[in-house]
Amino acid sequence: MSGELEAIVTAIPGPRSRALADDLALSETRGVTYLADDYPVFWESGAGALVRDVDGNTFIDCTAAFGVATTGHANPAVARAIAEQAARLPHGMGDVHPTEVKTRLLQKLAALVPVDDGRTFLCSSGAESVEFALKTAMLVTGEPNVLAFSGGYHGLSYGALEVCGIPKFRRPWNAQLRSGTTFVRFPDPREPKSAERALDAVRKALRKDRSIGAVIVEPIQGRAGVIVPPEGFLRALRAVCSETATVFVLDEIYTGFGRTGTYFACDREGVRPDIVCVGKALSGGFPISAAVASREVADAWAASEGEALHTSTYLGNPMGCAAALANLAEIERLDVVRLARDREPQIAERLHEIQRRAPVRIVDTRGRGMLWAIEFNDAATANAHVVRALARGLILLQSGLRGESITFAPPLAVIFIDVRPATCASASTSKPVPAPSRAISVKIARLKPISASSRTKSSRSIRADSCQPRMATVSPRASTPAMMRSPYVSKIRRVMSGASTRIVPSTTNDAPASIRARTSACVR
Repeated sequence: MSGELEAIVTAIPGPRSRALADDLALSETRGVTYLADDYPVFWESGAGALVRDVDGNTFIDCTAAFGVATTGHANPAVARAIAEQAARLPHGMGDVHPTEVKTRLLQKLAALVPVDDGRTFLCSSGAESVEFALKTAMLVTGEPNVLAFSGGYHGLSYGALEVCGIPKFRRPWNAQLRSGTTFVRFPDPREPKSAERALDAVRKALRKDRSIGAVIVEPIQGRAGVIVPPEGFLRALRAVCSETATVFVLDEIYTGFGRTGTYFACDREGVRPDIVCVGKALSGGFPISAAVASREVADAWAASEGEALHTSTYLGNPMGCAAALANLAEIERLDVVRLARDREPQIAERLHEIQRRAPVRIVDTRGRGMLWAIEFNDAATANAHVVRALARGLILLQSGLRGESITFAPPLAVIFIDVRPATCASASTSKPVPAPSRAISVKIARLKPISASSRTKSSRSIRADSCQPRMATVSPRASTPAMMRSPYVSKIRRVMSGASTRIVPSTTNDAPASIRARTSACVR
């Protein structure tokens, strides 16, 4: 990528995206990609927090591609690890003749994931890790049924779908599901005593159905619109599972690896589950996931006698393992956990300010770390903002059970967001209505490495030492036609790292909003 930030040079979608959409419609099964006159764009490349489409438009990605690109798109260390491993050994026989890189990843995960004496099963998708967790729970307890939560999302393969708490995903296949899951309402902090009611419902369900062997829960519900349960809920739920000898499965596929301001979301309450499912940000882009169980639970599986009872062709793929090890090293080097935790108060303040200025259309703003949502009064309003933002160079993600929310989950290490209130036209009327943002100051950042001496023994701890990025000059770019100007980016600074970098005060902060910014080079 050339280094431009949020540069829109065609109508959105552009001509090549439109042509590819026509081709896709003729070749992909229906029900996968949503295609419309104003959506989507077809991605071609990415770097840091930026994505370029096939028409040469550059967008700021505030989704991290479903939370995957925690350390940035095409992170150089991760890309290099994949390339080197691909040249050496792209594929192996994971459960027959393992590789060293697989062993190293298993050791790393055992040290990071908050379970006792962890044992890990590697797979390719989050849904697979959930299914392994459910199989493990049945081996431990001998009981086939599960307790899950309404609004919970754990994947869409059949085993994961069985515990999915979003009815629209289950409804077409209800006849094929075994209906062995009891669903309890997930606590909403906006409702008084919702945690107490949820915990009471869990206890009653476990007493009523003795065949429930596992409880599965997201520490923060992502697909449902970033629903953060009341403080103490996870800790109390862990206690209930311990009291009833029920396997406690925590789905950290979206929230893990620093997204919420602690290495895992459950760390904020000091909770240690029996099984943790991880994926997405584990590798920064290569399909790999894992289920990490305590040794006591994992040992319910009998030792292999030559034929694994649960496996897959790509189990422990060497490229995936190499990517994961490189990405975990980047998460530590960039100290993204502390970064997410430190940005939380500012993001909260800005989003709450937007809500105060639009109390009718914006119902709620909520989140932790760098995982946030703005909830609107209806899905149409949320969708209108997502589409409008795309046309102006910002990629957002619609969420919520009714599509009523917009989720902000940017790359942790390479983007700072300063959301400010503004107005724009309503999707249904010409009257001005508050928008999620008019000016989002985005600072593309490559943070200075953290010295070994400043790190604590626990990689999940929140460090108090500072790792402030250093600023370099940004040159203004000639303004584009008014229809192409983005109201979402008002100030952009290039952030460099390294002792040899000369620090020059930026002169773009006071530039008119119509002035676009360009950096001398994109984050590489």
